[in-house]
Amino acid sequence: MKKYEIMYILKADLDDAARKAEMDKLHGHLTKAGTKITKVTEWGVKDLAYPIKKQPKGYYVILKIECDSADETKEFDRLSKIDSNVLRYLITVDQD
Repeated sequence: MKKYEIMYILKADLDDAARKAEMDKLHGHLTKAGTKITKVTEWGVKDLAYPIKKQPKGYYVILKIECDSADETKEFDRLSKIDSNVLRYLITVDQD
């Protein structure tokens, strides 16, 4: 299995319930595709280096995942692009 790391930034102004629901929705798309989430790290609200979508702060989340191919992350990629609560995301191959 290949290991990947996904970092995404949510809007900082979401309340706790909305943030949790958004994270569950995003993680659910991964697990539905057969991906195993091995670690979730929440960095919390941080200042952004520059405003993204007129937002000066963002809520950072890092996922470590294992999947058979990169195709399993395509649905996450597609949905993150159209989700207004996701400011940015990045999917990389994990070197650990």
